Amino acid sequence: MKIRPLTDELLPKAGSLVERTFSPSRYEIQLFDNLHILKRPLYEWVCLHRTSVIAYICFSRAFHEEEVCGLHLAPLAVQSQMQGQGIGSELLRFALRQDVISSQPIFVLGHSDFYQKFGFVPCQAPICPFVAKNRHFLSLRNKTTEPFKLGYEPEFYQEGSKKRKKRGRRKNN
Repeated sequence: MKIRPLTDELLPKAGSLVERTFSPSRYEIQLFDNLHILKRPLYEWVCLHRTSVIAYICFSRAFHEEEVCGLHLAPLAVQSQMQGQGIGSELLRFALRQDVISSQPIFVLGHSDFYQKFGFVPCQAPICPFVAKNRHFLSLRNKTTEPFKLGYEPEFYQEGSKKRKKRGRRKNN
C-alpha cells in the first residue's frame, strides 16, 4: 500500500472510486468533477494497492467571507471491500501530517465517532451552512469563537450545475 499525491494519470481512478463509494448519491462525484474542471486549489492524496486506487482524500479551501480561514476535508473515500481495515484512517493520518495541512484549521461534516479519534471536536463556531445547529460538524485546530457562516468553494452549493468532464470511460480500479 502506497500513498501518493493525486496526479492527472490517477484522476479517473480516483473519480471512479468516489462514484462507487457514494453511490447512489451523485453529489460527491459531481463535486469531485466540478472542483477539477474549474481547477480549484485542492490538496489530494490517494492510497494505491498495486495499480488500483483504494482510497482518496481531498481538502479544499474554507472561507470567512473572502478570506481563506482553513480547509474542508471532503470527501474521504475507501473502496467498499477495503473498509474497516484502517486504510481510511492511515490516509487521514498521513494527510494531517503534511505541512500544507498540519498548520491549518480543518473542518469536516461527518461521523463524530470516526473523526474524534484524530482529534476533531464538535464545532460551535463557525457555522456550517449545510446542517442545523452544526450537527456532525467537527473541527481540528480551530480557534474561532465568532459565529460567522463558514464558506465553501461554490461547487459545494451547486449540485449538478456543471456537466461532467469527458474523461473517457472510467476504468475499474
